[in-house]
Amino acid sequence: MQKACSSAEGLWCGLRPYLVDGSSTIAPDTPDSQKVFGQPKGCKKGCGFPVPKVLGLFDAFSGLMIQALGFPLYTHEQSKVWMLHPLLGIGDLLVGDRGFCSFVHLSMLFSRGIHGLFRIHQRTIVSFHPHRKHQVNGARRPKARGKPMPRSKFIKRLGKHDQIVQWFKSATTQPKWMKRRQFKALPESLEVRELRFWIAAKGQRTRVVTIATTLLDPMLYPKEKIAELYGIRWQVETHFAELKTTLKMRKVKSKTSQGVLKELTIYALVYNLVHCTMTRAAAAQNVKPDRISFVDALRWLLSAAPGQALPELIVNPHRPGRHEPRVVKDQQDTYTKMSRQRKQLRKELRRQKVEA
Repeated sequence: MQKACSSAEGLWCGLRPYLVDGSSTIAPDTPDSQKVFGQPKGCKKGCGFPVPKVLGLFDAFSGLMIQALGFPLYTHEQSKVWMLHPLLGIGDLLVGDRGFCSFVHLSMLFSRGIHGLFRIHQRTIVSFHPHRKHQVNGARRPKARGKPMPRSKFIKRLGKHDQIVQWFKSATTQPKWMKRRQFKALPESLEVRELRFWIAAKGQRTRVVTIATTLLDPMLYPKEKIAELYGIRWQVETHFAELKTTLKMRKVKSKTSQGVLKELTIYALVYNLVHCTMTRAAAAQNVKPDRISFVDALRWLLSAAPGQALPELIVNPHRPGRHEPRVVKDQQDTYTKMSRQRKQLRKELRRQKVEA
């Protein structure tokens, strides 16, 4: 869609960070959209709506959406994230959650000179014991002290819960979405930095976060800075909330699959227009762009006359570690949810009317 500006203030340790994440929206129930996007498996036929999956790439500093892609609901994000790689270049850093963390993805980024930083997948075994044993690729090994051994080979200890290891390409598991020749072109191994830190937030249980990254130099990329950067990753949830709640992208209106994709593009353009306004206001008011109110910027755009100067916009207070209960205040949605097809419900209504 567009490349974010390259100002020095948008850099992190000399790199430009980008955030990637997936979300979804709801489309009208038409045969075309049902065929292309599909609906949740828990919904019976005729009782659910098509759910397009949305994959978004955001600039971590300005919040601008670089690209938005739409796919069928049951599409794994990692099978499509490679389509965003051409938008990145040498000196860029892609940050995402555990759904994007794998040897294959890190190798694909590394081959382009792009760094990756992801939360390690919950099934990946990580051990910070120096010189510990590891599973040989393609062979079965006994468990060490009754616990499964990691597949990565220990290389170097950088500090407490901070190490460089060697990840290996699986000899048996090739992603279904990847062609054989592409999989064979990947390197047999890759040096990866694994680190772990704890997040202690007020009102929440202390959470343990384990990161895998290709940022190997602890002097250039200290552990504390990496933990701070991964905290910024959660802003992508705010970006999708601005799209789906404030701009009302939660439900699209187009009745064709192609129309849905075009509508998602328009939402992204409007979202970027608001964030460009926020960036201008932030520069004038000497604050970071994420401190400017998205709603206030949107209201000004809707009411401003042509050529009108940008006023001072509302600056949200800095509230690190804020925690709110995950509850909904709106209680108007009290209708019974559809669990059978509408034609069956009509038959029951007619039968009840006759019996009465």
